Amino acid sequence: MNKIILQKISKAKTLPSKQQFTKWVNQALSNSKKNHEVVIRLVSTKEITDLNKKYRKKNKPTNIISFPFETPFGIKTNMLGDLAICVQLVKQEAKLQDKTATAHFAHLTIHGVLHLLGYTHEKDKDAEKMEKLEIKHLKKLGFTDPYQQ
Repeated sequence: MNKIILQKISKAKTLPSKQQFTKWVNQALSNSKKNHEVVIRLVSTKEITDLNKKYRKKNKPTNIISFPFETPFGIKTNMLGDLAICVQLVKQEAKLQDKTATAHFAHLTIHGVLHLLGYTHEKDKDAEKMEKLEIKHLKKLGFTDPYQQ
């Protein structure tokens, strides 16, 4: 069984529940034969900007940052990594994209977990592969294709 640790740093009143995040993470990990541990931290615009500046050299907010866990040699752990999600930005983007905040949180959670598993979208071919997986997982959860606008 996968373990999800949810850290609600954001002061936002309406947020998805730990059960929802767990369902989304489990769906993204449904093809994995191992159990994993994932930390999800729901943060403010300031915190995500600080993280983005420090780790990605971009001095601006972003909706999600994935931090894959690098296991030290000789250590056994189920830790897959951490996701930092900017609550305010996710809610703003959801409004602009005419979708529910829940649907956007689900999409970004799956997107982030796929990054933790090693998927990228720097090249068109890789982006296409990752997007197809995201769409497949979201469909199984009852959400529509987030790339159809």
